[in-house]
Order: sequence, then C-alpha cells, then structure tokens
Amino acid sequence: QVQVVESGGGSVQVGGSLRLSCLVSEFPYKSAFMGWFRQVPGKEREGVAALYTADGATYYDDSVKGRFTISQDNAKNMVYLQMDSLKPEDTAMYYCAAIPGRIPSRLALSSEMYQFWGQGTRVTVSS
Repeated sequence: QVQVVESGGGSVQVGGSLRLSCLVSEFPYKSAFMGWFRQVPGKEREGVAALYTADGATYYDDSVKGRFTISQDNAKNMVYLQMDSLKPEDTAMYYCAAIPGRIPSRLALSSEMYQFWGQGTRVTVSS
C-alpha cells in the first residue's frame, strides 16, 4: 500500500531555513499531484505548495511565495520543500500528500483533493 513519510522538521530561528523531505513508496502511478500542507491547533489544514510530477508545474500559497520551493526527485520518489526566510507564523505541523493523476490547477492546494497522507513533521520557528 502507498506510504508517505515526511522528515526534516525541527526548530529554527526567524530567518532560518529548513528542508522537508517526503518519501512516497509503493506508488504505482505514473504521475501525481504532490502537496505540502500545514496545520496549527484550532485551524484548518492549509495548502502551502504543490507540484505536478508529470511536468513539474508548481503552485504556492501567497504566504510562502518567494520563500518556499517545492521540488521533486523522481528517481528517489522524493518531494522536497525548501523553506527559507522562515517566520514565526510558519510554525505548524507539515504534511505531505499525494493524489494520483491530474487535478484542476485551481484545486492544487485544496487538502480535500488528496488521497494519501503522511503523519507530519513539526516545524517551529522562534524569534
């Protein structure tokens, strides 16, 4: 069965960087949308960045544009989220998710579109 495993979270000071990694295994599909989402207690899960594996198209929430970069390494079945210039409001549990095939671009950051989810990795940004 499909497994999604995140890693790379941790604690960092304001302005610092982290790179999150997502390993997707037992994934028998040729293409997929891969997304990074985050959630803080009491709030809904929000989409941060997404990528369509077939053509590398990327999508970002306005709050992270210019600071976060999503990328893939197809040979390793990995998806990454490079997070730079981190702010306290980036503190959250970060989740990686996958949905086989293609979804409408306007829904790339919609959590309800994604089928397979990891357990999350925590990111804490302190001032």
